[in-house]
Amino acid sequence: MTRSTRFVTLAVGAMLVACAKPAAAPAPESASDDIVAGRAPTGGTLIVNARVIDGTGAPSRVTSVRIIGDRIADIGDLRQRQGETVVVGTGLVLAPGFIDDHSHADGAIFEHRDALADVSQGITTVVVGQDGSSVYPLADFFAHVQREPAAVNVASYVGHGTVRDLVLGKDYKRVATPAEVLKMQTLVDQEMRAGALGLSSGLEYDPGIYSDPSEVLALAKTAAAQGGRYISHMRSEDFAFWKALDELITIGRENHMPVQVSHIKLAMKASWGLGDSLIHVLDRARESGVQVTADIYPYTYWHSGMSVLFPHRDFDNRKSAAFALSEVAPADGLLLANYGPNPEYDGKTLADVAKMRNVDDTTALIDLLHASEEAAAKGDTAHEDNSIMATSMDERDVAKLMAWPWAAFCTDGELDGSHPRGFGTFPRLLGRYVREQQIMPLEEAIRKATSLAATNVGIPYRGQITVGSYADLVLFNPETIIDRATPTEPHLTSTGIRRVWVNGAAVYDGEKATGALPGRVIKRVEAAPRIRPHP
Repeated sequence: MTRSTRFVTLAVGAMLVACAKPAAAPAPESASDDIVAGRAPTGGTLIVNARVIDGTGAPSRVTSVRIIGDRIADIGDLRQRQGETVVVGTGLVLAPGFIDDHSHADGAIFEHRDALADVSQGITTVVVGQDGSSVYPLADFFAHVQREPAAVNVASYVGHGTVRDLVLGKDYKRVATPAEVLKMQTLVDQEMRAGALGLSSGLEYDPGIYSDPSEVLALAKTAAAQGGRYISHMRSEDFAFWKALDELITIGRENHMPVQVSHIKLAMKASWGLGDSLIHVLDRARESGVQVTADIYPYTYWHSGMSVLFPHRDFDNRKSAAFALSEVAPADGLLLANYGPNPEYDGKTLADVAKMRNVDDTTALIDLLHASEEAAAKGDTAHEDNSIMATSMDERDVAKLMAWPWAAFCTDGELDGSHPRGFGTFPRLLGRYVREQQIMPLEEAIRKATSLAATNVGIPYRGQITVGSYADLVLFNPETIIDRATPTEPHLTSTGIRRVWVNGAAVYDGEKATGALPGRVIKRVEAAPRIRPHP
């Protein structure tokens, strides 16, 4: 994405000076009253005879689950109580609601509060503020979400690129001074106190690509001081991948903090087939004490801005362009998702456009990028966009990395985006990879989509079906669940999802969003709220 569209600011003003006062530390996430045995229910939901997969990786079992208020009140051989709604789960799987460890739902959360893209695939919690881009200030964003809640829960990181953009402004194509790093640390501290889960970075993007590793290390240390985590779209996912991975692991080791590789991939032909080598590096880091994890989506093509194909930002360099097309994204596998300077190109490949313009692929790539850069330089935001979907990964590597025990699942998608992952990720995973390809047992896939995802980003009491946990649940048919979204029809909802609950309220009924908006803000907490189990 272009620099002007990647960072959202709600208020800037005089807060950017180094003396900005940190906000007060957040209170733990609010919780309903403890569930007490014998309390007469007022309504509630009873899901009976479902195949419960609890999110821990344990074998499934056929049983019933009771919801009272926003919590799971009981599990076992249960009978309907007066006033309860009964949902028959015969032949269906009941799992914890899926947690999207890497989401861009913050881009349109207030325009699409029903979050159809998410709830229709079983997602109940989204983790935003990704790739170094977060809404600023988070305190205002969280307050807005509380005033106008969505159908899903929302947690956020603070973005490295956002605070860098605030401090350096237009003069961002350089290494920050020590004084500027201190200003950024002040802002990170402020956002952590507002409830950020940690620091995110997008080091292939402007302005993060110009940062020195010492800058990122320092800001991550500030997040770590408050129990935060670090999640990163690394400096390279192709030609300099291994060096970029080493930077992330070093941050984890030096700061003694959990670190996560965003949408992990081997996105260059020369790296295809090295999935085992990558897992070996990650495992060795974990054995040495670094809490490194990853998230991943089940597609071989990514969605981003055209500039990422030029890591040195040498847009006129034909050798760089030719390398990108030969090793990273072939012209016939590079789809223009949204091309502002000429919308006629939307949905066409670069190879198609080159033929239309009667030029070679390399020239077409350089010319298209220049046109959008010129629009950006003129402040023409309506015509600067050049988002692309590029096929860069090998299917065998994707499956291998998905099966790594510490890799959770994510969409990296938007509520109204052009990539089908925004609507199809989790049903695609469960239908194509688990049921059809059998790359892992269903119980393991659910663990990685729920409790592992929650653990990796530090969210308590979600991601498991246990008494006292929040009632974020998805009921689906394991024999029919499948994605339907495609690059040409990215907003097609999936099949097989029967019902979704968030904080005990039904938000999806198998065909449409219900209109309920029970989602909450989830903030980083020092200690999880006390929950008394129901006997």
